[in-house]
Amino acid sequence: MSLRLTPLTDPAGGASSRRLVWLASDADGNPVGSLFLRLFSKPGQDHLGELELQVHPAARRRGTGSRLLEAAVDAARQDGRSTVVAQAGAGSAGAVFLAGRGFREVLGLTFARLDLAGTDLTAPAGAAAPDRTGYRLLAWDGTVPDELADTFAAAHRAMDDMPMGDTDHGTVVWDADRVREAAAAVRERGDLLYTVAAVDESDGSIAGFTELVVPGDGTGDAQHYGTGVLPGHRGRGLAYWMKAESIRRTRERHPLLGGLLTDTADDNLPMRAVNDALGYTPTHRTIEYQLDLDGSGAGHAGQENRPVPA
Repeated sequence: MSLRLTPLTDPAGGASSRRLVWLASDADGNPVGSLFLRLFSKPGQDHLGELELQVHPAARRRGTGSRLLEAAVDAARQDGRSTVVAQAGAGSAGAVFLAGRGFREVLGLTFARLDLAGTDLTAPAGAAAPDRTGYRLLAWDGTVPDELADTFAAAHRAMDDMPMGDTDHGTVVWDADRVREAAAAVRERGDLLYTVAAVDESDGSIAGFTELVVPGDGTGDAQHYGTGVLPGHRGRGLAYWMKAESIRRTRERHPLLGGLLTDTADDNLPMRAVNDALGYTPTHRTIEYQLDLDGSGAGHAGQENRPVPA
């Protein structure tokens, strides 16, 4: 099949990354595939590229995906990247495609959904009541209040030891400016960001947090982003407490919302247990694949898996 690749640049670059785009078209100019390559720019992740490849079913097995992938990998190398990652459904044609082109499986992710209409937020049956003495819940909409920005940024260290398999996602350094940039990115695309945090009453610091992004019209499904508890505060049921409060508030404020979506690493057993206790139902699994462009093995990355993108 005669194929033409048109390189594009996504004008909507974020504070933490930029995107390159390739459009594949056939001899008649019909689009048959596309590839988006996100190049992370912040220190700690400036070695990383993340790609999303789509090929029309009628154009598969004709070299379209291979041509697009070759263009993206060449661009990543030229930009000095050492690692490229991509996701594909477990057992899918995309998974076979990536595995056949040098990508190796580094992480399994389980996706789950909570049906808001049928949610029971009572404590799990048979579970011992955790001791939350000395903590209180705090919630805000959108950007974190200025007086909490520094402690909220520090609380993101809770994500540093999040189970990520062998994925070389590097390190994400959070400060007050970065949490504000992340909130701005959500606002600019028209969505609503809600945060619930657990506060240590002994010093007023944030011990843990959970973030939820709701579509701007309040319908459809919302998406959980980061959920984490700092190591010194774990074992008290704070993650369950925060997520249950986030669900309760969201259901009250957005009665037309259908459900909440989350994705969690298969080996992140504590967060999977929280989701199970709250009634989330697994919907599907994806596999994250990694291509090491410098010839080395994957580094170590270091509890919900999805951070708010800036």
